[in-house]
Amino acid sequence: MPQSMTGYGRGEAATNHVTVVVELKSVNNRFRDLQLRVPREYGALEPRMLSLLKAAIARGRVDVFIRRQGVGSERRLTTDRSLARAYVEAAQQLAQELPGVDGSVSLAFVLSQPGVLVVEEAETDVMGEWPIVEAALTAAIDDLLTMRQTEGAALVTTLKTYVTEARDLAAHVEAAVVSVAETIQQRLQQRLDRLIAERLDPARLAQEVAILADKADISEELTRLGSHLDQLSDALESDEPVGRRLDFLLQELNREANTMGAKTADHAVSAHVVELKALLERMREQSANLQ
Repeated sequence: MPQSMTGYGRGEAATNHVTVVVELKSVNNRFRDLQLRVPREYGALEPRMLSLLKAAIARGRVDVFIRRQGVGSERRLTTDRSLARAYVEAAQQLAQELPGVDGSVSLAFVLSQPGVLVVEEAETDVMGEWPIVEAALTAAIDDLLTMRQTEGAALVTTLKTYVTEARDLAAHVEAAVVSVAETIQQRLQQRLDRLIAERLDPARLAQEVAILADKADISEELTRLGSHLDQLSDALESDEPVGRRLDFLLQELNREANTMGAKTADHAVSAHVVELKALLERMREQSANLQ
C-alpha cells in the first residue's frame, strides 16, 4: 500500500550516561529532502543517520530533530595552580613595594582572578554513543512509517472512490455521445446537401465527411481514458512508491479529458467532461501526498 508523505515520528533511547530523543516531521515534496538538526557532538554521525533515513524514505521533506542530554554533570572544574601562584607572588611583591600595605592574600581573592578556575567540557565518545542514537532514530522512523502508512491507506481509499467516479463519468460521456449521434448525423447530412448543391467534386465531399466525423468522434479518447484508469487502479495496489507514476497518469487523463472537451460541442457531453476534469484535479491534489 502506498505511503503518505505526511507524518510524525518520535523515538527515544537511553543508557546510564546519556538520553537521546529523535523527532521526525514529514511533508510532501517531489523529491527526497532530508534536513538534519543535530547536536554539535553528533556531526560525525550524520552520514550514518542519512543512510538509515534514505533506506526507509523515498520521497518527501523530512525534518530531523535530535536532542542529547547527559545524565549527571558533563563538566569538570579544575584550577590553574601555576597561574594562582603567580597571582599570589605578584600581590605579595606589590605589597613589599607599597609601604603600609598588608601583603596577605586570601583564597577568595586568588579564586576570583581570571583563569584560575577552569570549567572543562567532558569529551563525548561519539562513536560509542552511536548504538543509542541508532536505536532512537530507528524507533522514530518506525513511528513515522506507521503514521505514513495509515495516512496512505486513507488516501488510497479516497483515490479508489475517485477512480470509480471517473469511470462512471466516462460512461455518462459515452452514453451522451451515443444519444447525440442522431443530431450529428443530421448536421452531417445538412453539410453534405450544401456541398452537393455547390457541385463540389466527390473527393472533396469525402474529405469534408471524414473531417466532420473525426471531429465528433471521441471513442479513442474514451478508450485511452479507461486504460489510464486501469493503470492508476493497479498502481494504488502497489507496495512500491507510486507518486511520480500517479502524477504522469493523471496528466495523461487530463489530456484526454481536454481533447474530449475540445471535440464535442454538445452541452450534455461537455457538462460531463467538465465534471470529469474537476474530479481529476481533486485526484491530483490527493495523489500529490503519496510517496
